[in-house]
Amino acid sequence: MSDRLDDVAVFFDGDRLTLARQLAGLRKNALAGLIGKTPTAVAAYESGLKKPAPATIAALSLALEVEPAFFTARPRTMVVATTPHFRSLRSTSQISRDQAAAYGRLAVDISTVIERHVEFPVRDLPSCPVPVDAVGRLPEEAAALVRRRWDLPKGPVGHLVRLVENRGCLVVFSPMGNATVDAYSFDTPQRPVMLLNPMKDDYYRQRFDVAHELGHLVMHVDAEPGGRTVEDHANRFAAEFLMPTEDIVDQLPNRADWRRLGELKQHWNVSLQALLYRARTLRVMSDATYRNAMTTVTSRGWRRREPGPRPLLEQPSLLPKAVELLTDQADVDERALAAECQAPLGLFRTVVSRLPEVTALRQPAGSPVMSLLRSSD
Repeated sequence: MSDRLDDVAVFFDGDRLTLARQLAGLRKNALAGLIGKTPTAVAAYESGLKKPAPATIAALSLALEVEPAFFTARPRTMVVATTPHFRSLRSTSQISRDQAAAYGRLAVDISTVIERHVEFPVRDLPSCPVPVDAVGRLPEEAAALVRRRWDLPKGPVGHLVRLVENRGCLVVFSPMGNATVDAYSFDTPQRPVMLLNPMKDDYYRQRFDVAHELGHLVMHVDAEPGGRTVEDHANRFAAEFLMPTEDIVDQLPNRADWRRLGELKQHWNVSLQALLYRARTLRVMSDATYRNAMTTVTSRGWRRREPGPRPLLEQPSLLPKAVELLTDQADVDERALAAECQAPLGLFRTVVSRLPEVTALRQPAGSPVMSLLRSSD
């Protein structure tokens, strides 16, 4: 064990310590207290100004519940990412955002390693930057561009998670313990990443979340996240992507016709609230009528749970299916795969899993196309 710790000390990477600390949801002073060091010492380890001794690495490993090898360096191309787009910076603490971002980075690490063995869909994400001060219909035009680029037919979009995965996007659920953070996204040199909230048990709202995050990835790679205008752009993108103007404008009612709205909800696979938002923004419904309708939504408790059928959430299949291919067909040991990813086994299983209540369900047709990469030997 001492020889192993000596080796880790030689290849110790402070960035990996930062990642482990953020995954644990700890501040520097909290970690310092756990290992009997000062916050200044922890900061020095993370910045690379000072290398921890083997005994300190052992203490860090125990405190952060990772193997010592977790702290060894990885290629920098595997960790570079844009700033994650969180919905509301005010309602989410910095430590929660750091923890969520660290989990996203770990998901990228795992995906990159698994791609050594399994061929993933090629990245195909159009770029259509929309400045924060943009006027006009640029977000809607960006959504229309993506639909054309992906050759989507007129009308409702099908399985949305499967669609973005087939275009090279990595979609994973956040850990249950980090469910206070809403859906968020960021881009990497390898592939764009979306993380969904596992506690948002609503098929229709989840689909709008995915379209919203797709809008950020297409329009806002360089934009400061969390601003009201940026979020409005993403909402407008999602509305146009899921409910194209020319396809839906003549179907929307100009009053709160709940029967008609219920029919449209199931046809377009969007929420009542999204339909009301769309009717107002397309000037089919007046502002006063919209406000009155939303008052009804609130008073009846529909903001949290709308009436009608509740389809199962769409499930990611890119990573889960890849791991199934490796463990079932290529006889790869799950623990060995997690170790290759330098990921704690528990977090590895969370990243590559579907939601627990639906893991036994068969994947729908059209799951992301992938194959085992064959050795040339």
